[in-house]
Formats: sequence, structure tokens, C-alpha cells
Amino acid sequence: MSAPPQVHASGDWRQRLGLLRSLVIYWRPGRQRALRRLYATFVGPGDLAFDIGAHVGDRAVAFAALGARVVAAEPQPHLLPWLQRCARARPGAITVVPAALGRAAGHIELAVNRANPTISSTSAAWRQAVRTGNPGFRGQRWDRPITVPVTTLTELIAQYGLPAFCKIDVEGGEADVVAGLDQPVPALSFEFVRGALDIAVAAIDGLARLAPYEYNMIAGEGRQFAWRQWHTPGRVRDWLHHGAGGIASGDLYARLPDHRTPG
Repeated sequence: MSAPPQVHASGDWRQRLGLLRSLVIYWRPGRQRALRRLYATFVGPGDLAFDIGAHVGDRAVAFAALGARVVAAEPQPHLLPWLQRCARARPGAITVVPAALGRAAGHIELAVNRANPTISSTSAAWRQAVRTGNPGFRGQRWDRPITVPVTTLTELIAQYGLPAFCKIDVEGGEADVVAGLDQPVPALSFEFVRGALDIAVAAIDGLARLAPYEYNMIAGEGRQFAWRQWHTPGRVRDWLHHGAGGIASGDLYARLPDHRTPG
């Protein structure tokens, strides 16, 4: 799949513009090729991958293009038609789960940012923290609360199997998603954001109870690891406690020490 799904009018104008914004950002030319290069380190033919916070499906499609079966979880109802289009373009490769992920199954309030749906969040504490502690979030409005179903990584694994890689990008819910996991997965990633770095620390602590992971980092929307070596949890905690080098946001990648590149 080399182009985003076609956009049709639905919902209010702010929501439509927000969706268009996401499609322009995440389906820009060349992005899929770069994503495949990055994720080929973790995902290969026949593997299973989880995309938690799948948004408009760019990473799910990249995993599928690498030959993986993909479980793509997304709670925002107005994004689900575009995810389903991605799934139909690769029959049998992508399964869409219309739910948020958390500590326990149930329901939760999701605050939707209609103008910028990529930062819709279930965490009021996170929204307040980034609004005051990260200049990039100033002026953002979470203007539509909705109630969405919640499942857990443990339940997804019971239903679909153990993934080779799990991407988590859920705007403040990362530690809660990790708390809903009861066994180690070979590799995963989760977001960190200036102003709410304590959530990334909590995610590291949650993974430490499962296995001795090692870590690397990608800043912003980059595609290259920032550190030549993979680091211990303690070293990454210290880096976060000291402000993460002033980086506004990025992703931490965790892998088991015996992780091997697919293929």
C-alpha cells in the first residue's frame, strides 16, 4: 500500500480536518519505505506484530508489508473506517481491534482532540502535564469525551498469540498498557514526551518485573537509533530523570538481551 485511503466527508468539520492532517503527516511519500527499514530489525515474514494506538494504520501496514500478521488496536471510532480500508488492502494480514489498551478490561473515557486526533488520550494527568510542560502542546484542545472499551495485552496475547514486536503509542497510557502484560515479549516500543517523562519511567519499571530488557531511543519522528549501544533500564531511567536530553518526544525501544534480527 503506497498511498493513504481516500477521504470522504463524515462527522464535523474539525474532525474531518484532523483526520486529513493525520493522513498528510503519516502517509507522506517515502514514509512507508523508512518504516519498513526500521521495523525489519524486529519483524519478519510469519511473525505477529501488535500496533497499539494504530491511528491511521501507517505502522500496521509497514508490519504487514514485512510479512507479519498484525493486530491493530485503535479506540477512536472515526479512525476505524480508515484502518479497515488498510486491512482490506491486505486481506488476512491486519486485524482491527476497536478498543483502547490498559491495566484491566472494561471501559474508559477517551478525550478526543478533534483537530489533532493523534494526541487523543485517556489520561487527564498526561494532558495537564504536557499542556504545561511541553511547548508543543500549548493551545491543544481535547474537546470531545467519549467512552470506549478497554482490553489488555494479556487478553490480546491469549486471543492472537505472542507478538514478536509490540508498538505502543497511546498518549499517556503507556505504563497502563505495560501493566496489562503478564509475560515478556521479545521487543516493543513506547513513547516518551517532555513534561510527562515519569510515565516512561513507570513503563520501564513495569517491564522490569517481566524481564531484563535493554533499551535504545529514537528522537521525534526519526528512523535511526540515537545510541550506539543498548542501555540498561537504570541508565535510561537516569536519562529520563535528567530531562531526556531536552528532547520534546520520541520512542524508547526495549528488547530482550538475546533478541535476534528476523530472517
